[in-house]
Amino acid sequence: LGMGCWAREVLVPEGPLYRVTGTAVSISCNVTGYEGPAQQNFEWFLYRPEAPDTALGIVSTKDTQFSYAIFKSRVVAGEVQVQRLQGDAVVLKIARLQAQDAGIYECHTPSTDTRYLGSYSGKVELRVLPDALQVSAAPPGPRGRQAPTSPPRLMVHEGQELALGCLARTSTQKHTHLAVSFGRSVPEAPVGRATLQEVVGIRSDLAVEAGAPYAERLAAGELRLGKEGTDRYRMVVGGAQAGDAGTYHCTAAEWIQDPDGSWAQIAEKRAVLAHVDVQTLSSQLAVTVGPGERRIGPGEPLELLCNVSGALPPAGRHAAYSVGWEMAPAGAPGPGRLVAQLDTEGVGSLGPGYEGRHIAMEKVASRTYRLRLEAARPGDAGTYRCLAKAYVRGSGTRLREAASARSRPLPVHVREEGVVLEAVAWLAGGTVYRGETASLLCNISVRGGPPGLRLAASWWVERPEDGELSSVPAQLVGGVGQDGVAELGVRPGGGPVSVELVGPRSHRLRLHSLGPEDEGVYHCAPSAWVQHADYSWYQAGSARSGPVTVYPYMHALDTLFVPLLVGTGVALVTGATVLGTITCCFMKRLRKR
Repeated sequence: LGMGCWAREVLVPEGPLYRVTGTAVSISCNVTGYEGPAQQNFEWFLYRPEAPDTALGIVSTKDTQFSYAIFKSRVVAGEVQVQRLQGDAVVLKIARLQAQDAGIYECHTPSTDTRYLGSYSGKVELRVLPDALQVSAAPPGPRGRQAPTSPPRLMVHEGQELALGCLARTSTQKHTHLAVSFGRSVPEAPVGRATLQEVVGIRSDLAVEAGAPYAERLAAGELRLGKEGTDRYRMVVGGAQAGDAGTYHCTAAEWIQDPDGSWAQIAEKRAVLAHVDVQTLSSQLAVTVGPGERRIGPGEPLELLCNVSGALPPAGRHAAYSVGWEMAPAGAPGPGRLVAQLDTEGVGSLGPGYEGRHIAMEKVASRTYRLRLEAARPGDAGTYRCLAKAYVRGSGTRLREAASARSRPLPVHVREEGVVLEAVAWLAGGTVYRGETASLLCNISVRGGPPGLRLAASWWVERPEDGELSSVPAQLVGGVGQDGVAELGVRPGGGPVSVELVGPRSHRLRLHSLGPEDEGVYHCAPSAWVQHADYSWYQAGSARSGPVTVYPYMHALDTLFVPLLVGTGVALVTGATVLGTITCCFMKRLRKR
């Protein structure tokens, strides 16, 4: 019952193994069921097909002089070595296989057991295949044309498609799979696994995968990889970006399935496809304006031209452009506000504050745009700039802004009308009482201005709080526009309001049934308006009258009404108290009698 049983066993991979000349191979070996120290020694031998009974010593973990002469130089150079994984496991590594390395490899473990039981060696056959893998750049032209001997240099506009082809084939007699991947390296950088960034590849199981920086573009459909025919692979990068510049390579790896079911790479080759430069839109987009500084009068048309230049791809499938005009008042910082623009679809729109005006934004040539204001106003004076934006189209119809450029400032001067307004406002009667109608009058005087000048006037109030004017902006009460149409605001007291024109240049505001809530400081704000040939109005001048204080006084009878009510109430209470006291006393005396 106390006896144990074990037997030594040496394990190597199941064979035969197929590998290719010039590539590396690793053959593992481990021992189990042994006695003695935990660290076992290993010896490797080779039996060549032409001498199957002759063992050629390759390398040993115990004896540095173990190698035969045919392997000695390769062992010394490190091309052939045995690497210990743990005490009872090693791996034989051959860096560059040669045709004469084919044969049966034996892993032998010297005995450390008390009894000779089990197996002390394991054997596996290695067959060396000739290198039949071929990789080259696919010619861009028809099939059959030879690819150039040196990699071409391609120039791609930002947003355009980058298409590269690769030819990969093998004539290995065994059943193998090819994995083909496209990679990019920084220009002039040495090519290696550390510097080569994978873009996209077809794995040995035909799955298409992208490198980490390109995974999102593959999922969005901007990056595609397909196989054309038996040996041609084509990669398409849509919407080229500045980061896509570099040297592109095609790497083909040949895989074979070992007898244990695992897949092993037996060959790999790489070919340079092209040096790619991406011409960014930001480096090419330029905007100029004309015809130069402009001086015009009010009501005259204003035309400005914007020219977009540079080595740009045409608008269409891969690129799109939008052009707009901005205006900043003289001396104001920044580019200013939008006047008008044409979007990427050629649809025009006006900026805030320009709605209702006769303004046209149109494309008059392939890259020339015109802004036209039918009737300029003094408020149109300022500095104009043309803003152009370039977009690249990603997957589907998605646009991404790639560049923008502004022109130099273009000064525009519009002559003033020279209208001077003055306004005088007062409260009719000087004093007003609660319940009455307050009439406020405003007389306007005008100097200068073109014929057909129209006047408008509005009334505003500021409410007092704790004896001081509120910080809240003045509130519109009512007014009459330049077209004679009345506009009513909000009266503080909430009662009826009437505004009217009582003379050619005289306006009146009436507050009916005046109440204490109507108290405040009122003022009149006249404005002068000019109508142009396009029927648009613009304000040529404005003014503000002095303050008019409205305080609703109480009538004299109103001041006596409250004391009268108080006195009456006190008298009634006193009388009732006296009467009640007398009546009570009388009833008591009557009861006693």
